[in-house]
Amino acid sequence: MTKKELHIRITERRMNKLRLYAAKKDTTIAQVVEELLDTLPEITDILQVG
Repeated sequence: MTKKELHIRITERRMNKLRLYAAKKDTTIAQVVEELLDTLPEITDILQVG
């Protein structure tokens, strides 16, 4: 699987919150975002709702 880059604009408050969370969990920001994305439902589940 190839890796892609994601660039987003967020507020300074949210960035600080993300940094603190990652530091507390002893992980990277990228890993935090990936784990949050993994909690989203699968696309097949989303398509079946409608």
